[in-house]
Amino acid sequence: MTPCQKLTPGAQTYAGKQGFSYFEGIASETVGSKGVCMHLLTIPPGGRAKAHKHATHETAIYVLSGVTEMFWGEKLEHRMTISAGEMLYIPADVPHLPFNPGTEPASAVIARTDPHEQESVVLLPELEALVADLK
Repeated sequence: MTPCQKLTPGAQTYAGKQGFSYFEGIASETVGSKGVCMHLLTIPPGGRAKAHKHATHETAIYVLSGVTEMFWGEKLEHRMTISAGEMLYIPADVPHLPFNPGTEPASAVIARTDPHEQESVVLLPELEALVADLK
């Protein structure tokens, strides 16, 4: 039996392929998780990810503070705003690009159905030019 484990958010960070720095949390690498990954993300003002998708896993996000926006869809043709207190679901294989258009940091708890969160990240550089002028 794997023992229960407690982590202190912010103790370690790692650079994700998407271009953000994440606070290490629950993952196969940290606690031996078999089916879930959960970590914290703070997007600085003006920060943006690279266009990407998670090929084989779903993502659930709870925004703790701030406001972010996200382009999503096959050609990043949709745009949505997500604010503190709201939840967001991103199905597997959906291209997206989150960013922080505000002047304050935005923080969120992110959970994914892959304990190795970075393994199914697929960068989509061909979509970058479609949202080059973020405002």
